[in-house]
Amino acid sequence: MTTASHKPEVTTHLERTEAPGSMLTHAAARALAVLRISTGAVFLWAFLDKTFGFGYATPDARAWINGGSPTKGFLSNVDVGPFQSFFHSIAGTWWADWAFMLGLAGIGIALILGIGMRIAAASTVLMMGLMWLAEFPFDKTTAAGAASGSTNPIFDYHIIYGLVAIVLALTYAGQTWGLGRWWAQLPFVQRHRWLI
Repeated sequence: MTTASHKPEVTTHLERTEAPGSMLTHAAARALAVLRISTGAVFLWAFLDKTFGFGYATPDARAWINGGSPTKGFLSNVDVGPFQSFFHSIAGTWWADWAFMLGLAGIGIALILGIGMRIAAASTVLMMGLMWLAEFPFDKTTAAGAASGSTNPIFDYHIIYGLVAIVLALTYAGQTWGLGRWWAQLPFVQRHRWLI
């Protein structure tokens, strides 16, 4: 009676398990971490600039802490698409301002730290989807008949940011150069897996 010898599985230096069920190379895991942190920085910077008016997208006089509205300028200037009147009606409302700013801060912090990646991805998709609808790239002309400036009827940076957030969550990108592993082991997160 002969027994088959089993060779142990060997993981090469090119392979590394970053999350259950996934094999990423060291380089891929690091690239995803860089993408995660830099995407988070984009959202956090937008929050900080709109809050304090650093003079990039938001001048000091229109800063949120100086009484400015983070949503009024963008939403009141929506001039394309079937949702134009809806976006005009919520421009500058207190709840839209708070929801937008909490979304920017929450997404930015979650992505930079690598925690709550599923919530961050869902929030990014929701926020970017609404902003995509506000710019409604399907329309070639504005309500006044001028060229809308749309360069692509479907894919723009809003869609790309949403897709990036989904990829980061699905690949457990918070576990490399982030707090994702620690976060996933917290008892509360263990009981509520949607918080990973």
